Amino acid sequence: MTGFGTRRFATAKVARVDGTFWALKLLSTAMGEATSDFLVHRFVPQLAVLAGFVVFITALWFQWRSERYSTVRYWFTVAMVSVFGTMCADVVHVALHVPYVVSAVTFLVTLALLFVAWYAIEGTVSIHTIRTPRRELFYWAGVTVTFAFGTALGDLTASTLALGYGTSALLFALILTAVALLRRVSRHDVLTFWVAYILTRPLGASVADWLGVSRARGGLNWGPGSVGLALSVAMALGIVAVANRAASRRSVTSLG
Repeated sequence: MTGFGTRRFATAKVARVDGTFWALKLLSTAMGEATSDFLVHRFVPQLAVLAGFVVFITALWFQWRSERYSTVRYWFTVAMVSVFGTMCADVVHVALHVPYVVSAVTFLVTLALLFVAWYAIEGTVSIHTIRTPRRELFYWAGVTVTFAFGTALGDLTASTLALGYGTSALLFALILTAVALLRRVSRHDVLTFWVAYILTRPLGASVADWLGVSRARGGLNWGPGSVGLALSVAMALGIVAVANRAASRRSVTSLG
């Protein structure tokens, strides 16, 4: 068990946090919402959730077992977390009939306890320190719960509070902008990062729902399947672009 906590990777196992990071994160949140909605409504819900869980665990396993960061592997795992995290929140509400306010509070408390445990054991929750297997397990557990919490939060504002998907998206966009501005002047980089990371989920999910749901529900009626496919293609192109850019940087460094 000592090796599990002390073995170090050659590099941090997370993506570089820049504008591209946040763009892909938003795409992943919206894609996960639309794709999850399409799968659970097009196929037998139980089978869709089971399939989502299998792909999620498989992606997470390959990511965790690797010794270094890979753009494609990392973002594919994020995408699968997005899909499965959405399913978790939806199953709690649809199958178990748990109100959104209860599921949102439950996921929030779970997330808080997870961060407390992470900090107590590792002394930091910064993503820049994801260099050991144990820290990576904490990281992906945190990411999964943020997706579930963000999904419940977005549905809470859109449905329970009756703001609608478009208004909810605008609300979260404004809050996220405020957090981004605060991040520029605040010394609490880790805290503001995680707050922003959480908020991208309900923002992306609200946008995806607004694009996909029927006009009777306040959407544009493009359909979750079409929205999920379009966002998946956009995300894939973004991942390829980032991977190619990283390869070009390594090539230039090696030549230098």
